Amino acid sequence: MTSVTAPTSDSSRAPVVGLAAQLGLLALLGSTLGLTATGLIAGAAYGLVLCGLLGAGLDRARMHQIGAANAVTLSRAILVGGVTAMVVTSFAHPVSTPALVAIAGVALALDGVDGQVARRTGTTTALGARFDMEVDAFLILVLSVYAGDRFGWWWVAIGAFRYAFVVAAWALPWLNAALPPRFSRKVVAALQGIVLALVTADLLPAALTTVVLTVALASLTWSFGRDSIWLYRASRIRAAARERWAAPHRRPALVH
Repeated sequence: MTSVTAPTSDSSRAPVVGLAAQLGLLALLGSTLGLTATGLIAGAAYGLVLCGLLGAGLDRARMHQIGAANAVTLSRAILVGGVTAMVVTSFAHPVSTPALVAIAGVALALDGVDGQVARRTGTTTALGARFDMEVDAFLILVLSVYAGDRFGWWWVAIGAFRYAFVVAAWALPWLNAALPPRFSRKVVAALQGIVLALVTADLLPAALTTVVLTVALASLTWSFGRDSIWLYRASRIRAAARERWAAPHRRPALVH
């Protein structure tokens, strides 16, 4: 895989270099694996949106360098663009399973490397954490679509959970509150990637595939459900605290 080292320079160049690398990967995959025009367009559109959002995030954070950790995340994100193009192509004709598994596997294996790099170099940022999370979420969504096309579309719920939560937070702002760190949440997230990688590789019998997908979806439902309950209870506690604080400060009603 080509090393993405250029993005460590000026932040205004990082999205441009990332988009160029994305298009280069798509050109390589298209010429060697016979990706469809629709697949290539989907991959290019993903890369354009990705690099546009990254550029906007860098501007908002006033970051003049993307940093080594975010360069790793950007490399993973570019691989996800290749996975996206291959999955969209698979709707029209079969794609190379070894190539799809290899690219998705590298993207999954690198998850956590960017975090380690950030901690070791003292460059942990809110932008980096959000960037890493969104790349993970989209990769899981794409792989769940691939699984859904083969084993039933309700498995897409594995990848859609994260986005459904975001939509729900627009209507219920208390869902946007910070959650306490939990190791179990990381385990559940890792399980989704492992299960979807196994399903993509087609290494399991059909019955066992259904079982592991069920376990993955059930664990994800439990994790999101527990977090939602915690956030709701925390919102009620905050509301009660505000009410207790406001009560003594209310002006007494005027008596006529």
